[in-house]
Amino acid sequence: MIHANADVRRAGQTNGRQTEERWLGQEIGSVEFGSADFDRFGLRLEAETDRLRDMWRNRALSSAGPVIGFELEAWLVDRNFFPAPDNQSFLARLADPLVVAELSRFNIELNGTPRPLGGEGLGLIEREMAQTWQRCLAAAHGDVDTAIAIGTLPTLREADLSSASMTPARRYAALNKVIMEGRGNVPVPIHIDSVIEAGSPLVTQHRDVMLEAATTSFQLHLQVPSDRFVSIFNASLALSGLLLALSANSPFLFGHALWHETRIPVFEQAFAGPLAEGEDPGSRRVGFGSGYLDVDPLRLFEENLRDHAVLLPVMQDGEAGRLPHLRLHNGTVWRWNRPLVGFDPDGTPHLRLELRIMPAGPSLIDMVANAAFAYGALFALAEEGGDVAARLPFARARGNFYAAARHGLMAEQAGLRGEEPPPRPGPAAMVPAAREGLLRQGVARALVDRYLDVIEVRLASGQNGAEWQLAHYRRHGDLFGLTADYLENQRSGMPVHEWRV
Repeated sequence: MIHANADVRRAGQTNGRQTEERWLGQEIGSVEFGSADFDRFGLRLEAETDRLRDMWRNRALSSAGPVIGFELEAWLVDRNFFPAPDNQSFLARLADPLVVAELSRFNIELNGTPRPLGGEGLGLIEREMAQTWQRCLAAAHGDVDTAIAIGTLPTLREADLSSASMTPARRYAALNKVIMEGRGNVPVPIHIDSVIEAGSPLVTQHRDVMLEAATTSFQLHLQVPSDRFVSIFNASLALSGLLLALSANSPFLFGHALWHETRIPVFEQAFAGPLAEGEDPGSRRVGFGSGYLDVDPLRLFEENLRDHAVLLPVMQDGEAGRLPHLRLHNGTVWRWNRPLVGFDPDGTPHLRLELRIMPAGPSLIDMVANAAFAYGALFALAEEGGDVAARLPFARARGNFYAAARHGLMAEQAGLRGEEPPPRPGPAAMVPAAREGLLRQGVARALVDRYLDVIEVRLASGQNGAEWQLAHYRRHGDLFGLTADYLENQRSGMPVHEWRV
């Protein structure tokens, strides 16, 4: 989830397939930066922000889309279900440019090929993910490890998150150094309450950025024509609570049962600790953001420039037209709904949405079903017309998001049409709209039925990943047995609503 060059991408061609070449593998020369480095980078960043503004004003941004893609972060675990710090040997064996290292030695990330949403696009995403996942499992077995997709690993220990577990790359060391220096090299406090019956709060502190490695996500990308970006982005904010409630899969950390999506407070607190009394949550580098967009999508990039200090002043010569400094800086501001700048295969710049809301797991079919619901609901809400902010004020959208993180499917959610809803209406009311949204985008009806039927049955059963984990632990009281059974169920390919406790 955290990258030194996060989300700096470039459209290209590999083996006849359209891919996005990530700069994640690009190493940097030094972990030491002086004030002159930050000054030079700041000047480039300001110039590129102005350049992007000109592109928007001159209608030079792409009108292509909708195009979809994904990133799946996962864990390597050993035969005892502890994190296995073997991603270097794993990646050498796998030799797949679409599978890359993450911050920790026990995390990896699978990237999907961008595809049109219409037609068979979602089915192709599922097939590609399944094929890549099987190759990952085979490669992991070379170290007597396996791979597991889960938001937070129940067997993770605090000692696993030391600097010794950091993936050996100067870009990660540099990011850690700059962030720690910004804290005054003092530990960051962590305090996460428990909303789970008989759970206990987590109170600890951490001395580096490695706490973020406790969280893994299933991140969705959606490129739309630039003139539709604002409505799609605003819809993503309004729907965040529903998407998180639907997909929650991260109730345990360090032996504590905390939130249904503990991944959310962990990542937010890993950088700055708990929110202080009176602190504006919209000012944080990691969080839900500062508000809906008006008519201008570039406000977020200008907010990056104004409100967030440069973390990695790595100069990129000869790439000014591709806005490398703006994209690198944007990659160090971790909104749960994040705008990205990329490039079409012909070099035309585009805007796309990165949905960072949903956790990894539980099964491949669950994740693709989550994606189908998200894309369909986004288009359904964005195309309704009217002012999303009037129907669901930003404060309520943010409240929905954190209520879902705390309580999952049992969260009370403010309605999307300004009404006071009955308690716990959940995402079920959006399923028909999501179906219609997908069909209007030309998605094959058989795929719409395949994925949204999974969502409907999950909602009827009341069992998502977090609910299954909590029920399993209440019955058996064993996080290692929980992880073993979770892994067996994940390998079966069954959706989570079919998993037995």
